[in-house]
Amino acid sequence: MKKEIIINSSALQTRIAITEDDKLVDFFVEEPDKRRMVGDIYLGKVAKILPGIKAAFIDIGQKHDAFLHFSDIGYRLEALQSIFEDNDDDASGREDDDDEDVDFDNEELKFKRQNEYDAAKKLKKGKEILVQIAKEPVGEKGVRVTASIVLPGRFCVLLPYDNKIGISKKITDIKERKRLRTIAKSIIPKKCGLIIRTAAKDQDEEILREDLNNLLKTWKVIEKAARNEEPPALLYQDLNTTSSVIRDLMSEEVSKIWVDSRKLYRQIKNYLEFVQPEFADRVEFYKEKTPIFEKFKIEEQIKLIFSRKVPLPSGGYLVIEHTEAMTVIDVNSGKYIAKKEQEQNSLKTDLEAAREIARQLRLRDIGGLIVCDFIDLEDEKNKKKIYDEFKKEFKKDRAKVVILPMTEFGLVQITRQRVRHNIIQSTYETCPYCLGSGILAKESSVIHNLEDALKKVKSEFGKRSISLETNPSLAKKLKEKKFVSLLTKLQFKYLMKIKIVENIKLNTSQFRILEKNKQILETNIKGEQ
Repeated sequence: MKKEIIINSSALQTRIAITEDDKLVDFFVEEPDKRRMVGDIYLGKVAKILPGIKAAFIDIGQKHDAFLHFSDIGYRLEALQSIFEDNDDDASGREDDDDEDVDFDNEELKFKRQNEYDAAKKLKKGKEILVQIAKEPVGEKGVRVTASIVLPGRFCVLLPYDNKIGISKKITDIKERKRLRTIAKSIIPKKCGLIIRTAAKDQDEEILREDLNNLLKTWKVIEKAARNEEPPALLYQDLNTTSSVIRDLMSEEVSKIWVDSRKLYRQIKNYLEFVQPEFADRVEFYKEKTPIFEKFKIEEQIKLIFSRKVPLPSGGYLVIEHTEAMTVIDVNSGKYIAKKEQEQNSLKTDLEAAREIARQLRLRDIGGLIVCDFIDLEDEKNKKKIYDEFKKEFKKDRAKVVILPMTEFGLVQITRQRVRHNIIQSTYETCPYCLGSGILAKESSVIHNLEDALKKVKSEFGKRSISLETNPSLAKKLKEKKFVSLLTKLQFKYLMKIKIVENIKLNTSQFRILEKNKQILETNIKGEQ
């Protein structure tokens, strides 16, 4: 398999495409004014504690307070709190001698302990707390944070005030796991835990030690800032999207990194020469006149990311719909008809769909609950084949994914870890006219509503003269003359003078009725009634 990272940089955006055999499998967009926040560490202050929903809200200086669920507090809270006290030398993590392997979310550790709720009881309103952003804000929701701090490096992840050692489960060779565990035990500092990442496979002890020492220096700077700063304060910023992609995804599998920005090319080259010199010569500066994404046929694949309809090889297709609560994916056979029996036709399309759904979720970075409606299968063995295909394909996904077997109605339920905005949220804004619904009221319905509003204003206020603020297209409709304009008819019908005021910020179904002093008499705009 040929795996490449292709980076296109401009003044306003950096776009990163990851391809496998020239097929787009991951896509990231970074904007200078919208840098990623996951991994940033803040000194916050407890604003509210809500035992009913087992959560606290932390003031970290953002528009919305950060959400901290009790399950994200962990048993290290008490040790971390000692940072703010003078007797720091006495602070220690929980004693526990038995080492264990750990589960990973994007190779970051999340402990599940029975006593995490005991730590939550120690939270007090107004108390200082060190937190790390785990999920980007979505819509009107603030960021989600965790009190279990992790500092990821190229080969290691440092866990302050934790004495656990973990080896990435992606390293499957037993001898290599034992070797890495031995190295980890020899280099792990006091009062800290350590995760050995997948990239550490076959690396020497000196390289791992150097990576760990860099993380320890960073942690010392964070500790010092935590003691000296007043909350809320940003103490540490994780790498930007481009750097984190190189840090987390660069491996033996990646044959080339193509970059069309000389500045970015130098940054990536210098970084790799420092952490993994053997990979530095795989970075290439793209010099051709043809845009880099066109050259590698990325642009045409990106268009499908934003398409509601995704074709399948045999002529079937997926329809992907986003709702407030979940993402729904419908599998259709299209015009695909084979000579074999119906069950085999459906199985072939469903298998293609399973592979493409796994790819699209990864590519679009869709998180939360996903429900897939497959073409009906009668044979239970065939249903299991779909489930097994999903499990195989999702092994390529860095996000945590849970899949349930197919139901009797042909539905497969999936939950996928949501960390940041999906690619559509990062690239597009909600339409100010339809507000994301995709539909607008017909002119006849809007005018009917307008008449009702004029009738109400006339009966309640008895006005003889009003201003009607509306979108230019509706204003044009009201002024349009066949024999007599609709505006003239309304003025005669309600015996009032109506002055049209055009406002391009209003959508085609919105209007306001105002009196001379601009006081709103009637409106159909939500929130202004």
